[in-house]
Amino acid sequence: MKRTVLIAALLTMGLIAGAKDKETKIKTGWNTGFVPAVSYNSDLGFQYGITADIFNYGDGSTFPQYKHKFSTEISQYTKGMTRLHLFYDSKYLIPGVRVTSAATYMNNPMYSFYGFNGSASPYDAELNANRDIRTAFYNYNRNMFRFLADFQGEIVPNLNWAAGLSYWNFSIGDLKNENYDSDKTLYHSYRENGVIAADEANGGNRVEFKGGLVYDTRDLESAPSKGLWAELYLNGSPDVFSDGYSYLKLCAHFRQYLPVINDKVTFAYHLAYQGTVAGKVPFYMQQNITTLYLRQINSEGLGSINTIRGTLYNRLIADGYAWGNFELRIKLLSFNFINQSWYLATNPFFDLGKITQPYKLDEMAKMKNCSVESLRKEATKLHESVGAGLKVVMNQNFIVGVEVGKALNPDDNPGLGVNIGLNYIF
Repeated sequence: MKRTVLIAALLTMGLIAGAKDKETKIKTGWNTGFVPAVSYNSDLGFQYGITADIFNYGDGSTFPQYKHKFSTEISQYTKGMTRLHLFYDSKYLIPGVRVTSAATYMNNPMYSFYGFNGSASPYDAELNANRDIRTAFYNYNRNMFRFLADFQGEIVPNLNWAAGLSYWNFSIGDLKNENYDSDKTLYHSYRENGVIAADEANGGNRVEFKGGLVYDTRDLESAPSKGLWAELYLNGSPDVFSDGYSYLKLCAHFRQYLPVINDKVTFAYHLAYQGTVAGKVPFYMQQNITTLYLRQINSEGLGSINTIRGTLYNRLIADGYAWGNFELRIKLLSFNFINQSWYLATNPFFDLGKITQPYKLDEMAKMKNCSVESLRKEATKLHESVGAGLKVVMNQNFIVGVEVGKALNPDDNPGLGVNIGLNYIF
């Protein structure tokens, strides 16, 4: 069975024992925070590279709000996987318009795929990259290139219009890892049984357009202690490549940050929905969680680091989802170190979610020789997880930490889910 060991450096934290709270220093000019991207995976090899956030504060008049932000990751696994990512965000590039953009390339020879509709596709841990029987049942080979560009402008104070476009290219196929049989995968079985159609099985190109509204009263974007942040928009993809697929999705997010003890303890929650309101979506687009602002390199689910933490990555794939995240953000210690302002925080959390619109039930029922209604009942079960994180925050904007989650249903993940990376998830 594949065993993955994550080895990460959170940033040097210095000798902080006994440090006293100190006043936050106003920053000017350029400021950089970075995390080595270092890990080991028995199938992908050693990962080496760097993840960094780069901020420009100008003359400091807008601090703690930055004027320009760049995020980047460049990393490589010794057995072939590459991650290249560049993100940009600014309210000052175009007067009166916020610009958020990203370009990402990822090739993943062991991309996780647990089937459609969550519990309607039961998980068997013995089939998960078991070299003894040469089976990596829940994996396929995927290359992805993505470009995103989103724009926001003020209608009235705190209320913005939002518009954006994205381009996606997916190249998908059977496993090429010599340790496993390429025909002993769930992806291969779905192809053979028509659950994944021939015209979508190898991936394709997509262009998406989005438009809607954003309401935002947060006191600080990266780690708010009070305020609301709500979004409502439509995300659609016309059939510009004549592949027979076009669709329209409704995306809704409501986030609130409630101060419990000044800015030291904050209760934060996020309620979200994403569902297909028209058209037909190819399977390789269903894992995408549409967003106006990438907080992680991947914005995929339902499951794992962005939605239901502690569950297997992409455990739930369907036409529509609803989910919620609830956490208490507690600042433990503030200090100054290497001419930067820092604080440590923890965030115990509870996540839950469910599929609201199952996907390809007829095809799955035919493959499994069972009724559509029995699959629908399994597909729409509730999924829950609990956990906690530890965050290191520099200058109120650069946030790096670790979160550990536990799915309450072993079918969602019999072990722990661990993520080391940047930012809060909302």
